[in-house]
Amino acid sequence: GLMPGNPINQASDIYFMERQVNLFFWVALMMVLLSALIAWFLAYHLGQPLKRITAAAQRLAVGEYKTRLPIESNDEMGQLARNFNDMAAALDQVEQSRRRWVADISHELRTPLAVLRGELEAIMDGIHPLTPETIKSLSGDVMRLNRLTEDLYQLALSDQGALSYRKVLLDPLPLLQEDLAAFMPDFNNKRISVKWINHLPKPLLINADSGRLSQLFRNLLTNSLNHTDKGGQMEIMIERVENRLVIELADSSPGVSQQDIAHLFERFYRVDSSRN
Repeated sequence: GLMPGNPINQASDIYFMERQVNLFFWVALMMVLLSALIAWFLAYHLGQPLKRITAAAQRLAVGEYKTRLPIESNDEMGQLARNFNDMAAALDQVEQSRRRWVADISHELRTPLAVLRGELEAIMDGIHPLTPETIKSLSGDVMRLNRLTEDLYQLALSDQGALSYRKVLLDPLPLLQEDLAAFMPDFNNKRISVKWINHLPKPLLINADSGRLSQLFRNLLTNSLNHTDKGGQMEIMIERVENRLVIELADSSPGVSQQDIAHLFERFYRVDSSRN
């Protein structure tokens, strides 16, 4: 700005003022260009990570769960890349679990269906007579299918948070003894010795659902029966630790490897992925 003063009459002053105006023009032009260059550089530098995140999110949306972002800094963009990678890893794990679940369910359903089909075709072709033993075998396969479908139904209820519980005060040890008695013939056939150790001085009541507890006990006993070598042993120990009731089932080899222990409580996880 120019303060008002006497009009400029001399040629040297007029020339000086013209030079100042031109200089101000070129300085302003250079500042605009420099600002545009800095703005473009900042936009490019900040926009590239956002473009990579956008492209990765698009690949993730079409099912490419192996997509990962490079972590190049420790600022907010780096934290965003870490969070994106964690989300992609979680989705990848869910997808793998879903595929394992579909494979397991199809395998479990295919086996009894194939047996039923074979036996029915043999009966229709006259190879096998329709005897009470044959009907009993067919009924066993039907019951196995019924248990599988019931498990799927219970799993669906669990996902929806709609599982029903009827909790009462009860002593869980008689339930465990009844379930163990049902499995003892199978344990004896594999020559697996069962040792019962009860450290409780008196019965201990807990608030629980007897049906769910029995389901839990039978799952554990089934695992011990299926994954313990012949001639092995299983030890059932009951004790009280402070205000908790501890029931421990420990069976002999083969055990679970260290890398698999951390995944045992993941849904549909199997140590033996080949199902041999």
